Amino acid sequence: MIEERIRKCASGFLALAVLPVLNIVFGYLFVKAAQDENITMVFVAIVATVIVLICYKGFFMVAPNQSKVLQLFGTYVGSVHETGLRWANPFYSKETVSLRVRNFESEMLKVNDSSGNPIEIAAVVVWRVVDSAEAVFEVDDYVNYVHIQSEAALRNLAVAHPYESHDDEVIALRSDPQDIADKLKDEVQDRLGKAGVEVIEARISHLAYAQEIASAMLKRQQAQAVVAARRQIVDGAVGMVQMALADLEAHNVVNLDEERKAAMVSNLLVVLCGEENARPVVNAGSLYN
Repeated sequence: MIEERIRKCASGFLALAVLPVLNIVFGYLFVKAAQDENITMVFVAIVATVIVLICYKGFFMVAPNQSKVLQLFGTYVGSVHETGLRWANPFYSKETVSLRVRNFESEMLKVNDSSGNPIEIAAVVVWRVVDSAEAVFEVDDYVNYVHIQSEAALRNLAVAHPYESHDDEVIALRSDPQDIADKLKDEVQDRLGKAGVEVIEARISHLAYAQEIASAMLKRQQAQAVVAARRQIVDGAVGMVQMALADLEAHNVVNLDEERKAAMVSNLLVVLCGEENARPVVNAGSLYN
């Protein structure tokens, strides 16, 4: 792999001051040689002027958070990170690589999760180039490479995990967003490392069941929510009944046999677990009549 080499280049302002002076000097030599009819000096002055004019091609600008990758006839020379007006060999080819932070949002992908349910998923990847040489020479088009590999990593992540899980030990796409984001970032970084790219953040931006099963899954989620709510209500009601019986017995308010306790428990559970308000009934007799 080609690793980035930082190259120092001359200040463009210094070259901008020197080259015009050389033009003036060689122009004066040309005029002087022509007046003296010195053909050799005329030729030398012309060649020197042409060389100076070619040197003007060596100027280039480097903006903040930008790198210039230099090549000489297909050979990597180095990368320039120093900002401002710079000057280098005019025969160097100079390719600009942005080092700024960029955002990429994938298209909405339709895949099957680990349970076989079709889902729709998309992600946002925040990235930047940290090695300009690898970005230019290791892949053909590093921007397109980031897009394709990020979507491939997202698809692979979605296939490896369920949309939601009823087991706390299993990482699910919906219920463990931070763990999923960390796994997505690591997988995208593994794929983009060879292109000189650093992944700063990767998060899921869209997650839903596919349209053909969305209604069925919504009903299942509603049923699960109802069951969970009922279980919580029952657990609370049982606790309140236990506390009521314990308090009655501790304060010696009334002595209840097992049949009376059963009746009291039944009445309390109906009151506490019922969806409608309880309607009291006055019993004029006794439990046994």
